[in-house]
Amino acid sequence: MFETITPIDNSVLVKREYATEEDIETSLSNSYSEREHWKNISLEERKKSVLNFVEIFLKNKDVSSNLCKQIGRPIAQCPGEMRGFEERARYMIENADRALSRVVSIKNDEFDNYIKKEPLGTIFVIAPWNYPFNTSVNSIVPSLLAGNAVILKHSSQTPLCAEELYEAANQSSLPKNIFQYLHLDHNQTSRIISDSRINHVLFTGSVSGGKQIKKSIGTRFIGAGLELGGKDPAYVRADCDLDHAVENLVDGSYFNSGQSCCGIERIYVDKKIYNTFVEKFKDVTEKYILGNPLEMETNLGPVVKQSAANNIRTEVNNAISQGGKNIIDNKKFNLDDGNNCYVSPSALINVDHSMKYMMEEIFGPSVGIMKVENENEALSLMNDSSYGLTASIWTNDKSFAENFGKNVETGTFFMNRCDYLDPGLAWTGVKDTGIGVTLSVLGFDHLTRAKSYHIRNI
Repeated sequence: MFETITPIDNSVLVKREYATEEDIETSLSNSYSEREHWKNISLEERKKSVLNFVEIFLKNKDVSSNLCKQIGRPIAQCPGEMRGFEERARYMIENADRALSRVVSIKNDEFDNYIKKEPLGTIFVIAPWNYPFNTSVNSIVPSLLAGNAVILKHSSQTPLCAEELYEAANQSSLPKNIFQYLHLDHNQTSRIISDSRINHVLFTGSVSGGKQIKKSIGTRFIGAGLELGGKDPAYVRADCDLDHAVENLVDGSYFNSGQSCCGIERIYVDKKIYNTFVEKFKDVTEKYILGNPLEMETNLGPVVKQSAANNIRTEVNNAISQGGKNIIDNKKFNLDDGNNCYVSPSALINVDHSMKYMMEEIFGPSVGIMKVENENEALSLMNDSSYGLTASIWTNDKSFAENFGKNVETGTFFMNRCDYLDPGLAWTGVKDTGIGVTLSVLGFDHLTRAKSYHIRNI
């Protein structure tokens, strides 16, 4: 048995039982049996069934409320998760033919040589709590379209999300056992990964979690897509539209209470505009409303759990004890009493890379701001990280931005925006951010294996 504690008031929201060993065996066995049938259905029919599943899910009117209660995201922002889910799902459905099409080598009267993209088998998806639908759709939809079966494990913080997705799939025209979910503890998760009936693992979470996935795979010759930590930087150049940069970087720092893998955690500002940037950043941030996420005017809710809140406060206080200064007036946010999940937003200046605060993921509503002499210093500091998910530059010089971006060690490079995902672009990272690709037509390649056909007519 496990309990999901809502961060709104630290009360018990949901109680569920972990899957039994019999449940796990049944799920693995059914998935193994069903996938042989599913992969032989035409892509056109698979697309219709997946679209039916997506459209049924989108009709669920309780998703936003349940999401708010499980993770504390403001209710006014929760519909964005559904919009992201729909945008990504429809993109992948509409582009499945292109992504899964044959690669022709030779085609003439004598030879018909081509590569066909075959499904891997059963994909085990381990989804995080912070964007429970937007991350899982990246894995579930293309896996199904490619002809794979899917078993989903959601975080114990978001069990309702797994159940809501399964209910929609169960009502759709998808075969009964092609998409399943299980509530699992860590040991059960590791045992499933090591089972021979699992052919690929897709995990979004911490670096330590990614290492455990690799350990559980052991000597098995299967792949894993691992989207892990981030410490995403921004460089604010002197020629930028300053108001636009401030507004978007404040949002990029504090949306979802800073609990985003691609959220802004480091900002490097040209010395010519540094003081003005800091003043404007402070002014915009102090207009935020930290409050009950079920109230529509709230735009900053609690972080996910008490232990996370305590850790964020500790890291911020440690940085301040080392010389950092919080420019945000905490008195503006009177819900934060140090004993709940409501963490006041903070922006620290007088910080540097000798501090853990600027090197390790905080995953909360806090961002460090540093003054830089020029673009060379900015580039050096941006790359001085073990992570590399996204990075952004704020400038009116497109040519400069594109040349600068070539040298930034990151999976996605933005100009004049941040914390956004285009389903037509590959979502990937470098260094400790992980391996693999989701989204775009390239994402399908990691869910299939190449099979070559050499056909000769006599």
